[in-house]
Amino acid sequence: MYKIDAVAIGNGTAGRETEQLFHRMRLPASLNVFVVSENGASVYSASPIARKEFPQYDVTVRGAVSIGRRLQDPLSELVKIDPKSVGVGQYQHDVDQGLLASRLDDVVIRCVNQVGVNLNTSSAPLLQYVAGLGPSLAEAIVEYRNKEGAFISRADLLNVPRLGRKAFEQCAGFLRISGGSEPLDNSAVHPESYNLVEEMAESLGTVTNNLIGNKELLKKIDPNRFIKEKIGLPTINDVLIELEKPAKDPRKVHSVIEFDKSVRSISDLKQGMILPGIVTNVTAFGAFVDVGVKQDGLVHVSEMADRFVKDPMEIVSLHQKVSVRVLEVDEHRKRIAFSMKGV
Repeated sequence: MYKIDAVAIGNGTAGRETEQLFHRMRLPASLNVFVVSENGASVYSASPIARKEFPQYDVTVRGAVSIGRRLQDPLSELVKIDPKSVGVGQYQHDVDQGLLASRLDDVVIRCVNQVGVNLNTSSAPLLQYVAGLGPSLAEAIVEYRNKEGAFISRADLLNVPRLGRKAFEQCAGFLRISGGSEPLDNSAVHPESYNLVEEMAESLGTVTNNLIGNKELLKKIDPNRFIKEKIGLPTINDVLIELEKPAKDPRKVHSVIEFDKSVRSISDLKQGMILPGIVTNVTAFGAFVDVGVKQDGLVHVSEMADRFVKDPMEIVSLHQKVSVRVLEVDEHRKRIAFSMKGV
C-alpha cells in the first residue's frame, strides 16, 4: 500500500469536480489536494522524451505523470516542454523562437547554479543544464542511476561512463545528494573543499557534521587561519556561508488554495463578489486569475492598485494567491473582469 502525501489534479476539464470529490471522501487531514496547471501536458505526453521515459504507457498516463511531477519538481518537468506550449507570458508565439529558447535556457542555468539539483531525482533534460554536463552526459547519468541505483556520494559520478575528472570538477558542486554517505554532498560545498571543512572542524575539536548549520561554532572559526596558496579568503568565506545554511532553497513550500465552494461555473459569478484566486498569467496589460470557474478572469493593470502601476509584475507574480472583486461578467463571450483595488 502506498503512503500518499499529496494529490495533484489537472486544472482542465472536470478538475474542479474531481477536487470536490476528493474533499467529500473524508481523507486524512494531512493529505493535501492541489490543483496543478496542465498547460503543455498533452504536448509532453506525445513527445519523444515522454515516449522514451514511458514506452509502455499511452499518452493519457504520461500526461497524468507529468501533472504529478509538476507538483513535486516543476522546473525538472517544465524544461521538457516547448516554451510556447507552457501558456505563460505574452506573445510567446510571436517572438523569435530560437531567442526565446536561448533566454529561457539562461534562466534555467541561473536557477540550477543558485539552487542546485537533486542527483537522484532530476531528469536528463534538467541535468543537461548543469555546468560541465550536456545532453549526452545527462543521459549517461540517468542510465547509470537506473542500472546501479541511487548515488550514495558525489564520488560515484566518476563511475559514470564518459564522465571524466574535468567534467566532475565542473558539475559536482551543483549536484545534491540527500541522505548519502557524505553530509556535505547535500550542500554547495565542492568536494575539493571537503578537506578544508575537516580542518575547520579539527581546529575546534569536533567533526564535520557538527559544523553544518551550527552558527555558534562557525562564528569561532577565523577564516584567515585557513588561507593557503590555492585557497583564498573568498573561497573560505563562501564555504562558511554555505555551512551556515546548507542546501538553502529559496523556493516556497506549496500551499493549498481553496476556491469559494459556492462558485463552480461562470454563471455563479455576480458583480461585487470577493473571491480567492491564483494568478495564472502575467502580461503587459494585467494578470489573469483563476477563481475555479474554468475560465480565467482579467485584472487589468488599472485595477491592480490604488496607484499608477507601470508593470503588473510590481504587484503580482505567477501562481501568487490573491483576492479579487468581480467587476463584470460576460457569460456569452466567457469574459470576466476582476479588480484588486481595496480587496
